[in-house]
Amino acid sequence: MELQKMNGHSKDNGFDGLDGLAEHDEFLPHKAGVKKENHFTDFEGKTSFGMSIFNLSNAIMGSGILGLAFAMANTGIILFLMLLVSIALLSAYSIHLLLKSAGVVGIRAYEQLGNRAFGTPGKILAGCIISVHNIGAMSSYLFIVKSELPLVIQAFLSKQENTGEWFLNGNYLIIIVSVAIILPLALMKQLGYLGYTSGFSLCCMVFFVISVIFKKFNIPCPLVDQHQNNFTSVNVIKHMNVTDDFCEPKMFTTNSQTAYTIPILAFAFVCHPEVLPIYTELRDATKKRMQNIANVSIMAMFFMYLITALFGYLTFFGAVESEMLHTYSQVNALDGLMLCVRLAVLVAVTLTVPVVLFPIRRALLQMFFPNKPFSWPVHIGITFCLLFVVNLLVIFMPSIRDIFGFIGATTAPSLIFILPAIFYIRIIPEDQEPLKSRPKIQAACFAALGVVFMVMSSSFIIIDWVTGESRSRGGH
Repeated sequence: MELQKMNGHSKDNGFDGLDGLAEHDEFLPHKAGVKKENHFTDFEGKTSFGMSIFNLSNAIMGSGILGLAFAMANTGIILFLMLLVSIALLSAYSIHLLLKSAGVVGIRAYEQLGNRAFGTPGKILAGCIISVHNIGAMSSYLFIVKSELPLVIQAFLSKQENTGEWFLNGNYLIIIVSVAIILPLALMKQLGYLGYTSGFSLCCMVFFVISVIFKKFNIPCPLVDQHQNNFTSVNVIKHMNVTDDFCEPKMFTTNSQTAYTIPILAFAFVCHPEVLPIYTELRDATKKRMQNIANVSIMAMFFMYLITALFGYLTFFGAVESEMLHTYSQVNALDGLMLCVRLAVLVAVTLTVPVVLFPIRRALLQMFFPNKPFSWPVHIGITFCLLFVVNLLVIFMPSIRDIFGFIGATTAPSLIFILPAIFYIRIIPEDQEPLKSRPKIQAACFAALGVVFMVMSSSFIIIDWVTGESRSRGGH
């Protein structure tokens, strides 16, 4: 979205020292004869602190929350907690690098940071990575709608099987949901307007978390087969050896699935494409204020993740599946509460799609219409085309999840670790922070960690393809 001009500057009382100077006076001056870029100080943000937290929290909260109990089952409670804390802290540090770079050069667009760091190739690379990653995220959300919504409708109608009506066809349903719900919300001119829907989406996920806690005290372990009245689950643990300690929580554990849970946790806090657009629209925007928003959002999601994983694991222990809702449906497919929970998750996922779409549209505008004023035809056209393409992918490419699983394993580490770190190293002037200074060495190590995650995650997925095994790779 093109930034609009205004007279004066936003308040920057939260900055001190160089950061405050850079936002007003720009640390790196423009060369003579070069057209000045739109800066965040040219835009008057109107989105409140609370609405910004809702939007960023909704961007963080992805479908990966459904796989966290599975991750805990394969790491143990203590190891899971250590990994989750580490990833949360690393995500907050990554956002700090982004905001510091943006403050020095006076830019609040991911693509323009790439342009300042590496010229046009950097701008195109950042825009492409954001677009591909978020299209993959949108596809995964719509896949959930395509697969889960027909089952929910079928259960509410008390049908034992899909009888083929149009309203039980997932392809028709995602088109209806896209046109009736997602498209109108995605056409909003500013991301701040989605704060209300993001808040409602988070309420749906809070309901999901509360239901997971409630079910912990209502489902026996081992799971009981109601038809045979013995202690074996119909589909969940029939292939597992139920030992005496099966229903005892494990603090530390490792098995063949442990390494596959690391990418689930590593990408649990992906929200970086949305950080700078939210920063742009924040009222009284300062780096400190935006960092506080990020910290509050990450902390809130940390506790939601931990509670969901802990009570989901303590309900099913080793029998929990990579998609936790499916495990509940194996216990009782017509459970009224869990049907409402599944519907709430579908609502939350659907309302997240417009928030994820916004950075893609912004990236395309930055790449193809960098100096054009806002245009409703272009705005609407890009939005419609993006939804059209994503719907086509979900309908006609059943293996797209595997493809985007591999793409996500490369783009997510780039957005979280690699790009923020190398932008920081390139953009922060050497007279302020020499190349061998501790902050830049830390940033270089952070980028190297991202490469390790990228190689590891990609390797796991390739192994899955080669062996033909079905493993969880997480999702966002």
